[in-house]
Parts: sequence; structure tokens; C-alpha cells
Amino acid sequence: MKYQVIDAETHESHASGLVERIGQASGELKHRHGDEETVREGWFPNHTVAFGAVVAAFEEFGPGLQGVVAVGHRVVHGGDRFREAVRIDADVIAELKRLSQLAPLHNPPALAGIRAAMDLLPEIPHVGIFDTAFFTTLPPEAYTYAIDQELAKEHGIRKYGFHGTSHAYVSEKAADYLGRKGDPDLKVIVCHLGNGASISAVHGGTAVETSMGLTPLQGLVMGTRSGDVDPGLHKFLSSHGMTPDEVDTLLNKHSGMLGLCGYTDMRDVGAQIEAGNEAAILARDVYVHRLVFYIGAYMALLGGLDALVFTAGVGENAAHIRGPVVERLAGMGLTLDPAANEVRSREAREISTPDSAVKVLVIPTNEELAMARQTVEIIGR
Repeated sequence: MKYQVIDAETHESHASGLVERIGQASGELKHRHGDEETVREGWFPNHTVAFGAVVAAFEEFGPGLQGVVAVGHRVVHGGDRFREAVRIDADVIAELKRLSQLAPLHNPPALAGIRAAMDLLPEIPHVGIFDTAFFTTLPPEAYTYAIDQELAKEHGIRKYGFHGTSHAYVSEKAADYLGRKGDPDLKVIVCHLGNGASISAVHGGTAVETSMGLTPLQGLVMGTRSGDVDPGLHKFLSSHGMTPDEVDTLLNKHSGMLGLCGYTDMRDVGAQIEAGNEAAILARDVYVHRLVFYIGAYMALLGGLDALVFTAGVGENAAHIRGPVVERLAGMGLTLDPAANEVRSREAREISTPDSAVKVLVIPTNEELAMARQTVEIIGR
């Protein structure tokens, strides 16, 4: 359970924290206020207990919660029902429970967190913010799967996309950086690269394509998720004795970089590459190959490109990933500035050369601020 208290007007973060290992034998709460970080070990059997510990941390270490006007909750899957942020009530909770079948790893914990927060902070409004909302603008040709359409409609089977809050925030920041805010012709590709990874094509501020699909499993190679595989793999593995649940666990939790080389953190992968680990080198190459494949496809769909943007933990920090990606796109007019690529900063920056036909940017994401803005907008209506 991650949390942050934000002033949506000044963008100042007053406090932040994290509760880890909820439901396990022992857990840990980290609470940061100002320059002070407090770490508390404890048992958090469920989200209600965890959120209660968070409230207690605010009371003991500050800041007080008296000034909080609303709570915004990140929800991974909004299906085709939630096309924007919404104030949470009983009907919304019922719908989120129904949508859990589309994101069984993500929505149930989010729903548990929502219920816990509403129980402990019942007097203020609670707002749901959906990872899928930014991608409700995808055209039918992009979100439709080529399966029986009656079956697809009955079960809501289509591409939904995820990480939408980050893609929306970063694509808007890219437009600001380029001095082209509101330009209907601006063509941007955003690479959100973290333990989970996705890529989007954004035309004039509107998403037209993205890599994640019905679930967050589709698309790029990720920390523990495979991304794209032959759909026939499920039948093949089941014929060799694996159950559907075992195949799902394999592809979601034991694949991706972990399956390729045994590491999920790109810092570890980079260190192993430096040490000559062939599995790590192959893992990096597979990761980069898939990314370049999607970027090239999205450039074709957009009919050109103004800016390629990297964001999130890997995108913002892993120069050994950004470099090979941009270098492989040299034939499409992208030119890397190697020195700029090695710079580490929390500021938006350009890592392409001045004569590059496409700007290559690194823009730190700030999903919490984007959520705070949406929350304020909803409660102000």
C-alpha cells in the first residue's frame, strides 16, 4: 500500500509512505514526513489493519490529516464502464468487484484498500482513478480482438490498456517541454518502463494505441511478466501437464526478465551484463528488441513521430536500455547524445542530439500528482 499527501495546487508532497507484505507473517511500514523517515515493523493481516497503521503514523509523526479534503485511489481496471475518475459509492464498489475478473491480481487489493480507507475516513469523499481511462479513446480497430464478436461483447473482451495515468501525465509534460501544448498534430510515443512496462502512441494528446490489452500481461517484456507470447502456448503447456492457473502464474510471476536471466531489477541486470553474464545480455537484447518492434509499429500508425519519451523506474534511470533502443532506431532519424543519456536527474531532459529528426526525452512520471489533480477535479464538480 503506497500513499502520499499532496497539495494539488502547489504540487508539494507533504508526506509519503509504503506498507509492505500485507497478509504475510511480518510486514513493514515506512513513513516519510519532511526529511524524517520512520520505519516500523509489524503484522498487517489485511488492508484495514494496514491503513489503520498509516493513519496512526500520520497522527504520531505528522502531518495531521485534518487538512485532507479527499482520498484518490488508484484502480488498475475500470473496464469499459469507467472512462474517467469517479466519486466512489456503493454502486461503484459493486462494479469494481465485478471487474475483478479482468484484473484478479490488481483490483481485489485495490478494492480492499478502498474499503479500509472509507471505513477509517468516512467523512471525506473518495475518488477512483483508473489506469484504463486514458485508453478509452482507442479506435475500434485498435481495441478489437479478432475473435467471435458475440463472445467478446458478452464477456467484455477487448484491449483496455494500463498505466494510463502515467501515459497521460507524461505525454502532457512532453507537449509542454516541446512548447506544443494543445497541438493537434503532435505525435508522441511514451515508453513507461518499470517492473511493469507499457508503451503508447499519443496523437494530439489522445491515445490511439497501447501495448497492454485485456490484462496487464500483453505487450512488452517486463520484470516478471512475459508480455507477448503465442496464444497457443497455453494449450501446449496444458498438454504437458500444467493447469490454466499454473500457466497464468508462470507468465505473470516467473517470466519476463526473471525467467530470462533470474533478475528483475535492471540495476542487477546491468551489473550482470558488465560481468559478462550471457543470460543477462540475452535478456537485455530480448527486452530491447521487443521495445524497438513496438516503437517502429507505432511510428507507422502515427504516420511519423515528434518525440520518443522514456519514463518510470527503468525508463528514467537505465541508460543501458535507452541507449541500445535509440541506436537501433537510427535509420528512422533518431540520434542519441551518449553523454546526455548518462545523466541522472529528476528533471525532464533531452538525450538526443540537436540534429535528431525526432526528439528523445526522459520525463519523470508523477502518477500521484496526476491522481491528486483528478481527485480535486471530481470533488469540485
